[in-house]
Amino acid sequence: MDKTSEENGSGVGVLDKAAIVLGALEAGPATLAQLVQSTGLARPTAHRLAVALEFHHLVARDMQGRFVLGPRLGELAAAAGEDRLLASAGPVLAALRDHTGESAQLYRRQGDHRICVAAAERPIGLRDSVPLGSALTMRAGSAAQILLAWEEPDRLHRGLLGARFTATQLSAVRRRGWAQSIGEREPGVGSVSAPVRGPNGRVVAALSISGPIERITRQPGRLHAASVMSSANHLTEQLRRAGA
Repeated sequence: MDKTSEENGSGVGVLDKAAIVLGALEAGPATLAQLVQSTGLARPTAHRLAVALEFHHLVARDMQGRFVLGPRLGELAAAAGEDRLLASAGPVLAALRDHTGESAQLYRRQGDHRICVAAAERPIGLRDSVPLGSALTMRAGSAAQILLAWEEPDRLHRGLLGARFTATQLSAVRRRGWAQSIGEREPGVGSVSAPVRGPNGRVVAALSISGPIERITRQPGRLHAASVMSSANHLTEQLRRAGA
């Protein structure tokens, strides 16, 4: 066992060393040589652990082949924060619905789907109803764009396969901080979404409004992007305070 593990370890050497590898990757992408240097682990040990962590998606590779923190960590972090997210979401969704006059939803990614984990529906009139627990596609819709736009490059490019939006559109989403869709997920329905971020800055959910195109128009972002972004930022701030 390396010196760091001996002094601060749990007594389970392989877990201590795996934690050291993950801690080193928190600083950013690393080659195997850089991992060896930053962890103090022997080269075969560092390689074996990084590859094993990659198998479990706790570590991944970027487009240059360097080791990076894997997507499973984000999924676990999102799950850990789900109760705080849902506890804060209800009033924010209701206020957004009342302000815009459109149904509001909160989506989290789960594998190849996005799940509606909270919603505030219009009480009357035409509406786009998305039942709680609904599993919708990650290939279409403004919420899918938000949940994919800030992914690591290799995961982003895989997510674009078969999608109804393009890499250029996602670049615009990242630049302006919101997404819109017109009939992508369902004919006649438009939506606007913005990212909700966890305390670490990672996108953990997409906050959305949706409604019929005849009311939300074919440029829903012009009408509602500012309101959706403000609500998403408010929810982000609540999560930041809860995680502080």
